[in-house]
Amino acid sequence: MKIVMLLSTLFLFSGCAVKNVKSWEKGTLAKESMKEGGKNTLFKKFVNHLYFSKEATKGGGGVAGGGCGCN
Repeated sequence: MKIVMLLSTLFLFSGCAVKNVKSWEKGTLAKESMKEGGKNTLFKKFVNHLYFSKEATKGGGGVAGGGCGCN
């Protein structure tokens, strides 16, 4: 029984192996459909709503910058 459990555990965790991405595959993985939520704009709006609800801010998803600039 222990051997069966060990083999099944090894089988399940073998699917979690890290795969090396080739340079020609990076373009495919960078597409909008491969990101979390894909092209679903409703999902993006929901995630954005959660973010600014938790952070008590709105916006800030664009270019970084701002402030007085004094360091």
